[in-house]
Amino acid sequence: MSTALGEKIKAIIQANGPISVTDFFSLCLADPEHGYYKTREPFGSSGDFVTAPEVSQLFGEMIGVFVVHAWQRHGTPTGVRLVEVGPGRGTMMSDMLRVIARIAPPLFDDMTVHLVETSGRLRDIQQETLVAYGAKVSWHQGFDEVPLGFSLVAANELFDAIPIRQFVRTAAGFRERMVGLDANGELAFGAGVAGIDASLLPWPEEDVLKGTIFEISPARQSVMLAICERLKEHGGTAVAIDYGHVVTSYGDTLQAVRMHEYDPPLAHPGEADLTSHVDFQALMQAALSAGVHVNGLLHQGDFLVGLGILDRAAALGRDREAHTRQIIQTAVDRLAGEGEGRMGELFKVLAVSHPTVDLMPFRSVD
Repeated sequence: MSTALGEKIKAIIQANGPISVTDFFSLCLADPEHGYYKTREPFGSSGDFVTAPEVSQLFGEMIGVFVVHAWQRHGTPTGVRLVEVGPGRGTMMSDMLRVIARIAPPLFDDMTVHLVETSGRLRDIQQETLVAYGAKVSWHQGFDEVPLGFSLVAANELFDAIPIRQFVRTAAGFRERMVGLDANGELAFGAGVAGIDASLLPWPEEDVLKGTIFEISPARQSVMLAICERLKEHGGTAVAIDYGHVVTSYGDTLQAVRMHEYDPPLAHPGEADLTSHVDFQALMQAALSAGVHVNGLLHQGDFLVGLGILDRAAALGRDREAHTRQIIQTAVDRLAGEGEGRMGELFKVLAVSHPTVDLMPFRSVD
């Protein structure tokens, strides 16, 4: 059973030869005709996956609390740009704005809100979600279109959807992993001719078994650099939340999710969400190379608990019936707990700022 995009990709390969994993990844998510984000409603119970803001309003509220804290630590500047890159359905921003309006009216009244969104369909949904905020909110195709100025930036599950390159260990060393066609004309992985600079590898390739995969994402690093350069020039803080690993390592993390189940990455191009784990060490190195301060990296659970999610959940459940309190408790457990089906450990939170400020709940490392 092939998909429309699968047939298109096969035709491209038949005409021009195998394509890189990074090109396959880009086509699956962003092909103008059949790409996943162009054609589908990925979020929520009827979609393919549920993001943290869709689990509970508590998630966005905690990010709002963090944004206010960062603003205060920076000395309560005026002319703030509150920016979200890849805002999903607008749920997180809606929850952030509600809490900012409540606990920091001067920030709320003065700031402007900027959503960076490439999908017209998602932009329509975000405009509905945020209709109450009127002209305070504006939309941009790219981060470079956001007006200059002091910026507080949030990105939840942005980096995992930016394409990666994969390299596979062969008898001839690491070679770029490609998507080609097998003997039956079906999509299959293979090895190309391009190699990789050995200095990028976590440890020497001669100590690595054949078939081992190594992933890099120059595209993720360039997005991180663009954000950090903005902070360097105009001041501010950025927070990125995603699933991934703390230390650069070997391993194949390319995965497809379809209807809340894992799906082989080549099985349903355009009909499944394609992601890979974020290498947070590489993102931190990009931030340091841009000359901004890395506040630290925390598990999502530690970040949320450190910001007071347990107290907020208790307040939310006060005077409610037992069923509602149970729903709130289940949501907190999913967001901050550890183990199967929970986000607290797998998801990490990276914060960077310029000039250097101490931000809770990160510990100062200076």
